[in-house]
Amino acid sequence: MSRWGVLVLLALSEGTLRWGELRREVDGISEKMLASTLRTLEADGIVVRTSYPEVPPRVEYSLSPLGEELMQRMLPLVGWVAEHAEGIVEQQA
Repeated sequence: MSRWGVLVLLALSEGTLRWGELRREVDGISEKMLASTLRTLEADGIVVRTSYPEVPPRVEYSLSPLGEELMQRMLPLVGWVAEHAEGIVEQQA
């Protein structure tokens, strides 16, 4: 999974988001990369894309049950990395 994929999943672990909200949450991601990442995560069954037939069209993204299970396992790892990031960086110097 790409760095962007992890960041998109982290954003979606907080709840359902629309395109613009995701774009703001995942700092530095381009529109092209966000679209590609969401397509991949959707194809893998980790993210659900819900399109509402409204004017203007509204599309929301959320974690699938598989994505929720993945994040239950990934969030402790992300927390560990955040907790130890300073020491890891110091080891590289």
